[in-house]
Amino acid sequence: MPTMQRAPLALAATLALSMDSPAQNNPLVPDLLVHNADIRTMHPRNPRMEALAVTGNRIAILGNSTDLLRLAGPRTRVIDAKGRLVVPGFNDAHLHFLSGGFQLAGVELRDAKTPQELARRIGEFARSVPQGRWILRGNWDHEQWTGAPLPTKELIDPLTPDTPVFVTRLDGHMALANSVALKLAGVTKSTKDPDGGFIVRDTLGEPTGVLKDAAMSLVYRKVPAANFEEKLAAARAASAHAASLGVTSAQDMSTGPDVGVIQELARRGELKTRLYAVWPLPNWEALARTGVRAGFGSDLLRTGGLKGFSDGSLGSTTALFFDPYHDAPNTRGLPGDEMFPDGAMLQRVLGADKAGLQVMIHAIGDKANDFILGIYEQVGRENGPRDRRFRIEHAQHLRAQDIPRFGRAKVIASMQPYHCADDGRWAEKRIGAERAKGTYAFRMLLDSGAVLAFGSDWTVAPLDPIQGIAAAVTRRTLDGKHPAGWVPEQKISVEEAVRAYTWGSAFAEFAEDRKGTLAPGMLADFVMLDKNIFRIAAEEIETARVMMTVMDGRVVFEAK
Repeated sequence: MPTMQRAPLALAATLALSMDSPAQNNPLVPDLLVHNADIRTMHPRNPRMEALAVTGNRIAILGNSTDLLRLAGPRTRVIDAKGRLVVPGFNDAHLHFLSGGFQLAGVELRDAKTPQELARRIGEFARSVPQGRWILRGNWDHEQWTGAPLPTKELIDPLTPDTPVFVTRLDGHMALANSVALKLAGVTKSTKDPDGGFIVRDTLGEPTGVLKDAAMSLVYRKVPAANFEEKLAAARAASAHAASLGVTSAQDMSTGPDVGVIQELARRGELKTRLYAVWPLPNWEALARTGVRAGFGSDLLRTGGLKGFSDGSLGSTTALFFDPYHDAPNTRGLPGDEMFPDGAMLQRVLGADKAGLQVMIHAIGDKANDFILGIYEQVGRENGPRDRRFRIEHAQHLRAQDIPRFGRAKVIASMQPYHCADDGRWAEKRIGAERAKGTYAFRMLLDSGAVLAFGSDWTVAPLDPIQGIAAAVTRRTLDGKHPAGWVPEQKISVEEAVRAYTWGSAFAEFAEDRKGTLAPGMLADFVMLDKNIFRIAAEEIETARVMMTVMDGRVVFEAK
């Protein structure tokens, strides 16, 4: 059960005792009161309530509408939910916050249906930016194109003769460079593949422009860094976007080094999203020397987590598997560059864990997941028992024998259910139907005793939690070819999916004592939806929209 803080509990008790007192005589009149609602608290003691009152930035009391309305004073903002659903604020357990903010103002390639459409959009965008400015991100997806061909630099070179382009596939593990960018990076026919990376080449050995995983760093090191004000604008845009989707907390896998940007946004009172800023695992020693430990900071901005990589992605055929890819039998994927030299990953996790930092490692292929589970099990034995909350980010493709290891070793499965709806269109051509049985194994992981923490991986997938919940409940793919669900035995309930997006994500960042459920003393973060996703047909969940988002006791978004 969440541990309630003493002061808010005293406040709740005082309010409860004063229920019979007129509001004008009550010194603890709530600042915000929501009534006539279907409140799903995600708290086992009182799972459903009708009204809640907020004082400051905490929930003071929950109860029935008649009783709580008597607490309202002249300055209380009273909100009639009109029977709508209210749930705890969504906590995205895995996203890329600043990248998302930058993408909001960048070229959008996710829904480009052909290579020619990709080229046209890049060409049009190039005309809108100053000469010489890099065009980045984009989130293209070649799996939407007939035959799924990889794009090439020849597609975009005529449209970008003076503009360096380096646009990523939506999974972030593959990117397309034009000739300008390749020249600036010095990538030629003679350039060797780096450890953990791959340069795609044509029949003559020339780079096609597509670079995979660690090979992308050859170009990225030439991309000019954004300045502080540009990053601040991106963070502001990302936070506003999150608020519009009911995301009141987020665990940012790549903003640790830019935590000062988030701090400044908070100082200005413009941050609408609580953030857990995560650092790169190879930097663990520098972070440990500061004395920071897991979950350090305030309720608004915390840090102390480290993210590592053990492999690539399924879409880029770089996720690491025991068996070859069906459609690329010459490869089993690539170990992440952080896996080199041999034994480096184990030593990093041992050291970071001993320093009291939280470790979370990207693993997609079944071999990568097996390897990281083995490391976590070994570190647990060597460093001794404690509440460390190891995480595997994605936990995407699992062998049946590895699923119970999550529960036994208390490893959190930090997963992004929208990927199931997206990758499910083409995953079986990569790994076949048999291996797909352990793909996005939500049901089996929960049954093993593992904690599920849901997120989006934005900008790899849309930030909207409703779309993620719908994907976890229905497992319908985006192409409409699995109306009953892809690998339907792995479906979970609406209650379980919402819990994974609230309490589960809070637990994954050592914050379940303050958020993730609605109860007296908890932070006043909650969301009102226009449709009750607990009551409508599962197939309609994706149509629900956020009507209001409250974060830290203040309304940060209202639908027009």
